[in-house]
Amino acid sequence: MKLITYRYGERESVGALLGNEVAPIPQYASMLDLVRNCPLADLPKKMAKTRLPLAQVQVCAPIPHPTQDVICLGMNFADHTVEAARFHPNMVREDYPVYFAKRVNRAPGDGEEINGHFDVTAKADYEVEVAFVIRRDAYQVKPEEAEDYVFGYMILNDLSARDLQNRHKQFYLGKSLDGYTPMGPCLVTKDEFTYPPEIQLKSYVNGELRQNGNTRNWIYGIDYVIADLSQVMTLQAGTIITMGTPAGVGMGFEPPKFLKSGDVVRCEAEGLGSLTNTLV
Repeated sequence: MKLITYRYGERESVGALLGNEVAPIPQYASMLDLVRNCPLADLPKKMAKTRLPLAQVQVCAPIPHPTQDVICLGMNFADHTVEAARFHPNMVREDYPVYFAKRVNRAPGDGEEINGHFDVTAKADYEVEVAFVIRRDAYQVKPEEAEDYVFGYMILNDLSARDLQNRHKQFYLGKSLDGYTPMGPCLVTKDEFTYPPEIQLKSYVNGELRQNGNTRNWIYGIDYVIADLSQVMTLQAGTIITMGTPAGVGMGFEPPKFLKSGDVVRCEAEGLGSLTNTLV
């Protein structure tokens, strides 16, 4: 099922996307409330009979206000690992996953303009990724149990200010500029995919294909990541974990192709839709 957060009038609500219509799910105050409290099997029974034309609502990010930082995997595709290490010596993966976090005050949704913060960065970059959402608190989960903790998947563009990212020994500042975590357009429940998912993902800048990869090529998969992280921390229901990007980001070109004001970035993922944003 495709779930969206949408604005109709002055109110943000959650609903199911049914073609060109939205079926409200009024029992839940937000997508986080739904993820934490609605079993996947109960979703069809929760949909209202009323339908809203999709054209009459504003689609927001599925989780506009995450309650915790987004957990990110760096260099989780082998081809991106090569281009990252070539760009800067700080960006090296050795024998273990590279984890970092993004602060998200508000996640932009599909179609929204994003402040590129070009007053502080000359190296804004794009990264198409598939993120997943934890459906219930996870602590010391075994790899073979991990699938049961996944609620669903969505597109996330891990926008990055490369100059800020590499000015510091950690990625946090360069990844956390306001607006640098667009998501959407929808959160798709895990039952729509085989597990582990094999999802083709692409990015385009001004219509030019830049990235083209598949989640089957993740170095570390969802089972490993949930088990690894949950050995030492509780992954609360609603936690967003994004799984890394394939080669073709701006810093990977020679010379690099960083974003500038007016550029349109479109991220696509099979079964998840497309996420388009213009940087200003």
